[in-house]
Amino acid sequence: MHKLARQVRFSINPFLPEDSEGSNSFASKPAAEGLSIFFELGVELVGKVEPATGFVVNAIDIDKGVREYVVPIFAKLIRKDFRRGKYIALFGIAELLRLAWGQLADKFGAARLSKLSLKLNPFRKVAVEDGDCKMIYFSEKFEFAATHKLWNEDFSAERNLEVFGKCANPAGHGHNYVVEVTVKTPVGKDSFHIAEFERIVNNKLIKLLDHKNLNIDVAEFSKTNPTVENIAAFAWDKLAEKFGKAQLHCVTVWETDKTSCSYYG
Repeated sequence: MHKLARQVRFSINPFLPEDSEGSNSFASKPAAEGLSIFFELGVELVGKVEPATGFVVNAIDIDKGVREYVVPIFAKLIRKDFRRGKYIALFGIAELLRLAWGQLADKFGAARLSKLSLKLNPFRKVAVEDGDCKMIYFSEKFEFAATHKLWNEDFSAERNLEVFGKCANPAGHGHNYVVEVTVKTPVGKDSFHIAEFERIVNNKLIKLLDHKNLNIDVAEFSKTNPTVENIAAFAWDKLAEKFGKAQLHCVTVWETDKTSCSYYG
């Protein structure tokens, strides 16, 4: 069984009655004119590969389905609410995804729609994993800078250098870490607030790690190597049960743009 993911980008100008189609789907299609609202809808499908084509679903058909059936829903609601001076709250976005799911669920043959996600900005997204949309997944990225050294006192110096390489530098070395925290929360009015979520992550996690020597300043790493794997588990322990009705779902830590680890508790 394969899982196919496709990102479909489009823009809507709430001031105009309609948007220009454009021809660059990599950037945005519809293209919109002037200052517009940009969207990136993630579509995940699960299914078997068709022997004749090698596809689960042709990506062109995913793009076509989103632009034909989903973009008009977004455009209609956004223009209507914008002109009424009404903002779309987080759970209003969940309703948009529910409507999108209803439009797309039967458009891809034997492949099953398994997830829809909407990127709200480059560092924040909302996702649903079923057509009822009773539960939404909210993800946001944070950053912190820290130094660490990877070393095992039970190893010889030669063995440490063999296993950990440059990361065993006695003086340590630094990283600009990125951590993405994902919570799942039942859809309901006023049951989740982004600003409060950010305060919790900042106070319970980021302040403990930012501009710190992890081996020296963080007690949990005095005898445990602060690898990206262990930092992800540490982050989970600090944030679990801290979000009220929302439940921690996953923590992903990037040590570099090439190395990351996700922890699900």
